[in-house]
Amino acid sequence: MSTANPMFDLSGRTAIVTGAGRGLGAEMAKGLAAAGANVVVAARTPGGISATAKAITESGGMAHAITCDATDRGDVEHLIAESVERFGSLDIMVVNHGLGPAKDLLEVTDEDLDAVIGVNLNSAYLCAQLAGKQMIEQGKGGAIVITSSSASKIACWGYSYYGASKGGVDQLVRQLAQEWAPHGIRVNAINPGYTDNEMAGTGDVHDTPEVAEFIDRFIPFGRRGRAQEMARTRGLFGQRCSQLHDRSVPLRRWRLFSGLVGILVLVTHQLCLHFSG
Repeated sequence: MSTANPMFDLSGRTAIVTGAGRGLGAEMAKGLAAAGANVVVAARTPGGISATAKAITESGGMAHAITCDATDRGDVEHLIAESVERFGSLDIMVVNHGLGPAKDLLEVTDEDLDAVIGVNLNSAYLCAQLAGKQMIEQGKGGAIVITSSSASKIACWGYSYYGASKGGVDQLVRQLAQEWAPHGIRVNAINPGYTDNEMAGTGDVHDTPEVAEFIDRFIPFGRRGRAQEMARTRGLFGQRCSQLHDRSVPLRRWRLFSGLVGILVLVTHQLCLHFSG
C-alpha cells in the first residue's frame, strides 16, 4: 500500500507511532502506512491500537500493535526492540502521545505539573533518545518527529504548564537536530493549533463557548483542524527531504490553505524538490 508520489514513498521503512490508539496518532499511522511504511502502533491501552492496526491491514498495509507506557524506559526499550525484530529496522519515530489539560495557573498543583511535564516532555525525551540510539547503531539515518503544540508559541488561558512542556519539546527538537545531523537523523516538530482530536486530559474543556469564540476569532476557516489532515505530514519522513531538519512547524491561522496541512505540504514539497538527490 504505497503512495503514488515517489518523493514521499516510504516502502521498506519501519515507523513507530506513539499515542496511536486514537486521534492524531491513529491518523498519522494510517498516513505512514498509505505511504508504504511498516507501522508499529503503540499506546498504553490495547483496544485503540488494535483498532488502528486492523484498519491499516484491512486497507492493505503492514501494521503491528504493541502496548507501551512511553514514560517507562523499559517499555520503550521493549517497543523499539520488538519493532526491529519484527520489521528489521527503525527508520521513523513519531512521538505523538501527550496530555492536554487546562487549569488556572494558581490552581495547578505539584502533581499536575509533574504529570504534564512527565508525559509531554520527559517521555518525549526518552522516546527520542532511545530511537536515536537505535538509528545511530543502524548507521543509515532516520527521521524523528515530535508532536508539539501552538501553545508553545502563543499564550492561552489555562495552558501555563502545558505550554511550558511543549516549549521544552521545541527546544529538545532543536538540540537533537543539531547533535544527530552528522548521523543523518532529521528531527522536527509539528505544532498544531486547536484540533478535532481525542487527547488525554482534555475532557470537555475544548467544547466551551470560550473556545468556540476563540476559534471564530483566530482561525480564518472558523473550524478546528482535523486529525485526518495530519496524515499528510508524511513529507517530513521522505528520504529526499534531507534539508527539512530542525524545524518547528506551526500549523494554525493560515488563510490560503485548508486546515492544518497546507503549509506543511507546501514547505516539504518545495524543500524536497530543491534539495533532492
